[in-house]
Amino acid sequence: MTQQMLADRLGRSKSWVDKTERGVRPLDRYPVIQEIARVLRVDPLALLGEHRRPPVGASPVDDGVDGIRSALARYDEHRATASVAETGRHVAHAWLTYQHAHYAQVVRLLHAAQGVRAQEPGLLVQAYRITSAVLVKLGEADLGWLAADRAVAVAGGDPALAGAATVSVGQALRALGRDRLALVATLTAARRVAPTSEAVHGALLIQAALAAAGCGDAHRAEELIERAVEVAARVAGDDPHRTGFGPGAVEAARVVAAVERGDAGEAVRRHETAVRGEAWRRLPAEYRAAYLVDAARAYLQAGDLRGAGRLLVEADGVAPAEVRCRPVARTVLAEIARAHPAPAGVARLATLVGLTR
Repeated sequence: MTQQMLADRLGRSKSWVDKTERGVRPLDRYPVIQEIARVLRVDPLALLGEHRRPPVGASPVDDGVDGIRSALARYDEHRATASVAETGRHVAHAWLTYQHAHYAQVVRLLHAAQGVRAQEPGLLVQAYRITSAVLVKLGEADLGWLAADRAVAVAGGDPALAGAATVSVGQALRALGRDRLALVATLTAARRVAPTSEAVHGALLIQAALAAAGCGDAHRAEELIERAVEVAARVAGDDPHRTGFGPGAVEAARVVAAVERGDAGEAVRRHETAVRGEAWRRLPAEYRAAYLVDAARAYLQAGDLRGAGRLLVEADGVAPAEVRCRPVARTVLAEIARAHPAPAGVARLATLVGLTR
């Protein structure tokens, strides 16, 4: 890739790229590092000059991702290897382990569930959704998008199933930096699902709001979150599609939307109140830890390395895999660990996940 090609893909000048490569212009802002890494298709840690050792337990995850990649490459029909009831138990267990962020235990799910395509599409939709969610977290958003697309295809004409699958599509597209496509997909699905499932409708509105924030449309993002607030008021804890939607998720989305549009000050202010209520404590461990990583990004953007480090350490206490396995969390951790001295707890955590100075 030439300097001009890289500049064009980043929306910057060739001179900016040249100065950055030569070290004349420092590469010291996390959002810029993340964007360059996305364009170059490398781990952001490579741009930070960090050397990695695979954390304990990484190999089963990597092996599982390779298995999922192989399974997604197959288009032939499979003979069922397990009964629908047995597969249903596997899927239910996978949701539980996912919500507790035990990702090494769920990456092999796709093989077990693919054989029930003809008998029970609903189970396969759930399997693809879990697969997509874990792949996105592990930095395999392209595969995550494919798995989510399969979920939509399997859902057929069922608006609630298709809507739940589109939540996963939105997450994968946003992880790929395709916010505008994510906005269109989630809003279209939200209109279709509104009469059939309040929780799915609300989850789609949240994804649409975050996509709008990623597009820089703060007004639309806020409008969509306010609509989600109204939906959350009507949801009475019934969430058969396991979207995690509710008042706590809406308040967390307000913070993440502010992070996505680069308003670190607003994100930090809202975070202080978002984590005080009972709704926050009811969110699954995976959801809370993922949110804390996003909140840490806000503190990092605001220049508060101590606050960012505190939140990462807290996230590690809630669900270690969120910090130790997710590339985005490891990138934030590496940036914080570069401080002299590093905030309390960060140096220990950096060592645990295999980051060195």
